[in-house]
Amino acid sequence: MANRKVSVWSSIPFWRRSAAWVTGFATMLLIWLSFDTLGQISMGTDADLKNGVTKRVPAPTVINYKIDYKMDAKRGHEVPVIGEKQPFFGKEWSEQEAADLLHLGKLTSQAKNCMNCHTLLGNGAYFAPDLTKAWLDPAWQNGGALQGMTGKNTVEEAMAEFLQHPSQYPTHARMMPNLGITADEAKGLVAFLKHMSSIDTNGFPRNFSKSVETFKAGGTHAK
Repeated sequence: MANRKVSVWSSIPFWRRSAAWVTGFATMLLIWLSFDTLGQISMGTDADLKNGVTKRVPAPTVINYKIDYKMDAKRGHEVPVIGEKQPFFGKEWSEQEAADLLHLGKLTSQAKNCMNCHTLLGNGAYFAPDLTKAWLDPAWQNGGALQGMTGKNTVEEAMAEFLQHPSQYPTHARMMPNLGITADEAKGLVAFLKHMSSIDTNGFPRNFSKSVETFKAGGTHAK
């Protein structure tokens, strides 16, 4: 009886040691992934933009640049491309001004509960259009239907006009309600949307990238 062999699978010490090893390995892996992710999601600086250093989350001053998306064959999806300087509401915003404007836009989006109808970076509802890449929607670009409807000459002016007076511009059966958005809040919201469109979201949402030409043809840059 004393020499009876016990299977390792029924050994309590074996399972205790195994659990300790698995827990230790998972903890180390989680710590490594956390530090690796921090570098990926940390916001870039104005110097990064000026030096052409690509960050997944660019600095607030990215609102001073043209933003485009291109298909990256290696990654298999679209990636943001920060282009040349582009005035935003007719001027170039300093680091502090851009940061303050984005902060106002973020607070306004929360105060007006935009995610109650829209999706932002994967969070929110699908009752109204996904706003993650709304800035890039060709309908807001020069020659697009939404910009033409507002009578404005730039994307930011058209978006700001629509946000302040949505009932004047019926775009869908599910019309946006008048939320009492002020002119300053509208500027902040548009800056918030432009900055969000510059974030590298690994191709999310899928098939959003359209030039005016591909939009008219019903296609996208995505493959």
